[in-house]
Amino acid sequence: MPIYEYRCNQCKKEFSLLFLNLKEVSKAQCKYCSSKDLKRLISSFSVHQTEEARLANFDTSKPRGDDFYKDSRNIGLWAKKRMREMGVDLGPKMDEIVERGRTGKILEDYEK
Repeated sequence: MPIYEYRCNQCKKEFSLLFLNLKEVSKAQCKYCSSKDLKRLISSFSVHQTEEARLANFDTSKPRGDDFYKDSRNIGLWAKKRMREMGVDLGPKMDEIVERGRTGKILEDYEK
């Protein structure tokens, strides 16, 4: 059951379609204007890594954009890697704080 992404050449909108039967692919039409003049797009994908692999591949010296700092998970990952690089072990309490920051749960502490 593939999901294909399309751009309509008439209304220029992008959308996804789920096909339960591959024979239906040839009958695809725009969800918005019903046009059959579509361009199939290349779908994005993700690769899952373990925490250790992410830490090993993370470069703390690389400059980051503003979007990087908007995600608390990135900040936690950066903090973990920098502590390892500096040989700092602040114990399990620090690991817990970093993990709460990484998962966004640390904000719950400040909302109370």
